[in-house]
Amino acid sequence: MSRRTTLRAFGAGLAALALTASACGGDKGATVQGVKLIEKGALTSCTHLPYPPFQSEDKKSGKVVGFDVELIDLVAKRLGVTQKIVDTPFETMKTGSALNAGKCDIQMGGMTIKPDRVKFMDVSTPYFDATQSLMAKKGSGITTLDDVKARKLKLGSQASTTGEDFVKGKGFDPRSFDNSNAELNGLRTGQVDVIVQDDPVVKGWLKDPANAGFEIAANLNTGEQYGFWMRKGHNPELVKITNDVIAKAKADGSYKRIYEKWIGPMPPSAGGGS
Repeated sequence: MSRRTTLRAFGAGLAALALTASACGGDKGATVQGVKLIEKGALTSCTHLPYPPFQSEDKKSGKVVGFDVELIDLVAKRLGVTQKIVDTPFETMKTGSALNAGKCDIQMGGMTIKPDRVKFMDVSTPYFDATQSLMAKKGSGITTLDDVKARKLKLGSQASTTGEDFVKGKGFDPRSFDNSNAELNGLRTGQVDVIVQDDPVVKGWLKDPANAGFEIAANLNTGEQYGFWMRKGHNPELVKITNDVIAKAKADGSYKRIYEKWIGPMPPSAGGGS
């Protein structure tokens, strides 16, 4: 092997090492209180926008705000860093690929705790009890999914969500929309007659005068709970601290304050403090 070839191979090896270091965060990363962060000074969270009231972009400030955002802010504060939010496709979140690729330290976004997801990711203790709702025009007469089926109405859902999975399990073939805004627009423009979506999201939409002609037609109690998600086996201290923060927030009243700011009156079953 010539000297030039040797040097070229050596240089290629260094480049590969540099690429590996970059993929793992390299010099950008840090460890704080035993927690591995992909970026120094920041707790990076992945979400899929928009998903009000859990996270959405504020029209005035341009910042991402919401229920989940404020809870993760408490985790970041505990670590002495700030939260950095990355918008990413929900498909890469639910499979854990965004975490595995080093895009973020933690995931938020109304992600239901499910056995198939727990296989690929670590999850916090539940932080929110959720149900699904059907949203339709006022006076539609819809009160159940059976009504939708009997009247052969067009049903819409958000892609890759548990709401979509639920109605598919009931024998429906809903029209699938990429995100919640597209789903709502599908209902507004008559592409579908009724949509299924997380109850807090629907309640948030109905606060907007632009949606005054719609209502919650039915509640679907699916027994879901949301959790915050982290890379499998990679950051046990982040899982522990996140759980501690959720418990403390429920004990000291912070959770209730955040809940009532973004969701509405908090039921006793939510478990928040005074």
